[in-house]
Amino acid sequence: MTREENVIVAVEDVGKQFTIHSRNQTRQVFSGASFTACAGECVVLDGPSGVGKSSLLRAIYGNYLATTGRISVRTRTGVLDVTNADPEDIIELRRSAISYVSQFLRALPRITAIDVVAEPLIALGVSRQEGRDRAAAMLSRLNLAESLWLLSPLTFSGGEQQRVNIARGFVAELPILLLDEPTASLDRNNRAVVVDLIREAVDRGGCAVGIFHDQEVRETLANRIVDMRDFAMAA
Repeated sequence: MTREENVIVAVEDVGKQFTIHSRNQTRQVFSGASFTACAGECVVLDGPSGVGKSSLLRAIYGNYLATTGRISVRTRTGVLDVTNADPEDIIELRRSAISYVSQFLRALPRITAIDVVAEPLIALGVSRQEGRDRAAAMLSRLNLAESLWLLSPLTFSGGEQQRVNIARGFVAELPILLLDEPTASLDRNNRAVVVDLIREAVDRGGCAVGIFHDQEVRETLANRIVDMRDFAMAA
């Protein structure tokens, strides 16, 4: 299989511009961003704050609409152009192909931690019991105390919430991982667990595109590093 056949995510000449309506101004964050992420590969987006790393991840996920260029994602049924996809296609992409782990947990009140983690599995048709069992195994691996599993994660500390967030992102073993500082709030032991989870996902033939400010984590995981400053300067 050629490298082209292995490509799962292709970012081609992508730019992002924001409109500040209150000031009638626009801000070009980056332009000309281009790279690919292949099966079995972790691509790291590098550069200082403000160069558009998180914005590009959100564009791949379909939260932000790229101003220019094309973002192609290979799924089980074909290649989807995220920049021109219908909302229904984006929803299906997130359900069956892309996990996104942000820096912050977004959860509804009164939903327990174990159900927050199990939800992606249930969306794929897994029974509630099996989903909870697999969620419990993931929470255990991330060293979240069992006494917390039936509580709302909105009451947790930042590090505990992040572990719930990570468990939710990894539990369904989807082929594409988008990772925005997943280890930022974690101690050394739990950082090591997350590194292992990413390695396992890549070894299964998935791909990861991530932001890691922790140099040790970045150097451990990166197959390639994309310097976003190259594209920010062209904005």
